[in-house]
Amino acid sequence: MPQSRDRCMPSFRLIAMLLLALGLAAPATPSFAQAAGHVRAKIVKGGLLVGGGAGSGVLTYRGRSYPFRITGMSFGITAGATVGRLDGWASGIREVSDFAGTYSSVGGGFALIGGVNGVHLRNEKGVTIVMQGPKAGLELAANVSQITISLR
Repeated sequence: MPQSRDRCMPSFRLIAMLLLALGLAAPATPSFAQAAGHVRAKIVKGGLLVGGGAGSGVLTYRGRSYPFRITGMSFGITAGATVGRLDGWASGIREVSDFAGTYSSVGGGFALIGGVNGVHLRNEKGVTIVMQGPKAGLELAANVSQITISLR
């Protein structure tokens, strides 16, 4: 009995290795896979105590471009006006429609003639946007923001 068991082991190992190699070579199912998208936006904002902003941008996702609009309000310490150009990534997108929604952010910043802007946002569908870029203007801000993105 031990001899027949020893003869079966190499065959079993070969089959196991082939199954493992086949499993690693198979592509992930695209309908369930999440992909990251590239985001570019231009935002104009201003305020005194309560701030507001608007802008537009483009999401590039799976080889296609999707224009969008941005509107938002901020509450806290806000004084000044700036124009910013942001560039970054959106992750957690299952479908393009997941990108649209209401995003929340807590943050602050300072600009005197020019500065750097950075934002980390998350919406109710689990999409996270991280962007940064230059801004021009005069601003002092420490606030809570709510931003709405709508696809055009």
